[in-house]
Amino acid sequence: MSHHDKELESGVFIGNQVDKSQLKNPISRRLVEGFDRAALSALDSIQPKNLHEAGCGEGRLTRMIAERYGIEVLATDFSNAIIDENSAANRNSKIQYEQASVYELNPESHKRDTVVCCEVLEHLEEPRQGLRALRALEARAYLFSVPHEPIWRVLNMARGKYWADWGNTPGHLNHWSARSFAEILKGEGFAVERSLNPFPWLMAVATPVD
Repeated sequence: MSHHDKELESGVFIGNQVDKSQLKNPISRRLVEGFDRAALSALDSIQPKNLHEAGCGEGRLTRMIAERYGIEVLATDFSNAIIDENSAANRNSKIQYEQASVYELNPESHKRDTVVCCEVLEHLEEPRQGLRALRALEARAYLFSVPHEPIWRVLNMARGKYWADWGNTPGHLNHWSARSFAEILKGEGFAVERSLNPFPWLMAVATPVD
């Protein structure tokens, strides 16, 4: 899905929607494999009964989850283009794709046992608002991930990318350290039950608290 790389939709970056299963760089592939191991380890511990992936992007993680656990998966994304492409290519009857912004999520339509929101929050103009909408879904468990800063930008610069923006990936509006990410989750009603942090990402299993 490389043709969506750095595309805009309604004036918003769709995100860097390169299909990570097609990466040619061996270092990049190794990092993504580490991300996948951590995400699946987290989900193995949760044992989701059904799942909602908010901000599904190119759908790689969606497909991996549906295949591994054999469960019903709702995958939402704000981009009509991405949802249309995923829907057209979908061969798994357990996956349902729906266009919906994170901000628009509601318990009546989008509540599931487990919610996954990976590589989304850094793109949001209002990440706290997004987290509040996710918290309102009252899932049993949540899996979040964001780039680990400033490591992410340092790695970009080391590979000669985005120097003019000090290594910031286009579309990344928010930047978290391990401490500040834990703080924003806690501030929006989540308890971090487990931190996995596969390099160079921050990853947390969280549960809702009152």
